[in-house]
Amino acid sequence: MRIGLLTEGGYPYVGGEGGVWCDRLVRGLDRHEFDVYAFSTGQAQEDAGWVELPPQVQRVRTAPLWVAEEDGVVHGRRARRRFTEHYGELAAALCTAAEPGTAQKSGTAQRRGIAEKPGTAQKPGTAEADRFANALHGLAELARDEGGLVAALRSEQAVRALERACRAPGARRAARDARVPDLLTVADHLERALRPLSLDWYEEDGLGAVDLCHAASGGIAALPGLLARHFFGVPLVVTEYGVRLRTHYLTRPDASPAVRSLLAAFHGLLTAETYRAASYLVPGNAHARRWQERCGADRAKLRTIHPGLDATPFARVGEDRRPEDREKQEHAGPHTLVWLGRVEPAKDLVSLLHAFAEVRAAEPGTRLRIVGRPSGPEGEAYLGHCRALAAQLFPDEADGPHAVGRNPVSFEELGGPGAETTADVHADGAVTVLSSVVEGFPVGLIEAMFCGRATVSTDVGAVVEVIGGTGLVVPPRNPRALAEACVSLLRDPERRARLGAAARARALELFSVEQNVAAFRGLYLETVARTPVRRPVLDGAGDPQPFAAPAEAHVPGHWTEPTPRAVPTWAVETPEPVTETVR
Repeated sequence: MRIGLLTEGGYPYVGGEGGVWCDRLVRGLDRHEFDVYAFSTGQAQEDAGWVELPPQVQRVRTAPLWVAEEDGVVHGRRARRRFTEHYGELAAALCTAAEPGTAQKSGTAQRRGIAEKPGTAQKPGTAEADRFANALHGLAELARDEGGLVAALRSEQAVRALERACRAPGARRAARDARVPDLLTVADHLERALRPLSLDWYEEDGLGAVDLCHAASGGIAALPGLLARHFFGVPLVVTEYGVRLRTHYLTRPDASPAVRSLLAAFHGLLTAETYRAASYLVPGNAHARRWQERCGADRAKLRTIHPGLDATPFARVGEDRRPEDREKQEHAGPHTLVWLGRVEPAKDLVSLLHAFAEVRAAEPGTRLRIVGRPSGPEGEAYLGHCRALAAQLFPDEADGPHAVGRNPVSFEELGGPGAETTADVHADGAVTVLSSVVEGFPVGLIEAMFCGRATVSTDVGAVVEVIGGTGLVVPPRNPRALAEACVSLLRDPERRARLGAAARARALELFSVEQNVAAFRGLYLETVARTPVRRPVLDGAGDPQPFAAPAEAHVPGHWTEPTPRAVPTWAVETPEPVTETVR
């Protein structure tokens, strides 16, 4: 099978978002071929280069989203008229679409002015969704016919079409209130979002040659998949470990109401079209699945596939522990808590430090290791604040009755003394702690589970889904509950061992690379099996031969060669048409 992998700011770039799981997926499906179509998000990312690609990656095509490359295309009168029509229709759909995130009302509730289910996301109406899809496809066809839309999307013609839509009867109040600066901001954002329309990827030897498109995220990354489906009927699978539409709702808090409303409408309609066109939607966890359902996804299309992690680096700690590991753990005893991750305010290390003060009062010999690097300037400032708080809460106790000769809280980075790995850090601890107030899919927690460690976590994001019943979960921003859970495990080594063993078994069953790759392999086959043949093989008379290109034609072997059908001895021998196998 030939798969078109669509990414935005991720694979194959070094350090790209989602690049690790994409790389593991591609390497795991070595019997398939991959064409990677990637959007870069900045010059620094392009300068960093690519990861080492396996041989099954046949081709990589990239395009920058952070800069518009001039294509030199000048539209004639007829093309300008087509652009104005399609862009105006797209703008009109944004101006009349239901306000995203508003409460839904039934007919009775509307008459009485009562909102039902506050906070439930409003799905775009069918009329607006169809209008948006037709306009998007019209712009894509124009770009394909004329060679691009870069200049047109940046022209005054686009701004005027947007202004007419905002002033037209039926436009929402937020759209009618848009002023010139607002229109310029929205037009600029649409130009960036619609840059994929001008690419030369939509040809028979491009995305038209793949059997399936797999978008590694929603939003702009899925747009080439939508166009491949429109032009060639290529099926589309979309994976979302974090729902992009939710991210757009949380951005631009300082923008005017008109800008926020129009951009939210655009991304809401793009998401609705993606969810409608996709053969399957793959949320990475139940939290993402609930968001997809709220944003209009059809439950029949949803297939939850958890991210796959490589358990091999943690096997030594989790099961096959060496004598030196046992000695290290015995030295640490039941008195070491471990926190590992990126240092940033969302991790709420302040609550962890206050909780540890209570732990220290109950178990005086306990240590806390905070291992991780700050994420950007904000993380640096937060790390400094946490260091100051630790110094205030835990002054040097060298002269105390339970002297340890140093502060019981240590701030470290991976690769420090002894060149420790993640597995080494977990091996040194009795309990792994997660104190976040915001969390997506907690990869660090799964690593602790692979190591067979008991965990104490806050109830955020997909934590409960990951932990199941193999760890203790407490409310976020509750230092006392966090401390009580840690103390209960520190005082009960048998319970720690039971929870750790159960956690490792759960992680190996649900969150390994093998289960992730196997799930996607099955989903790919199911998708292609449900997709009609797009390139029928014709005989000499021009009639289609429905079974001339069997499914195994893509697998190397003797069956890929055309073989004449057996002729019964009683039949009159007639020349058989020669059929070429489509590879």
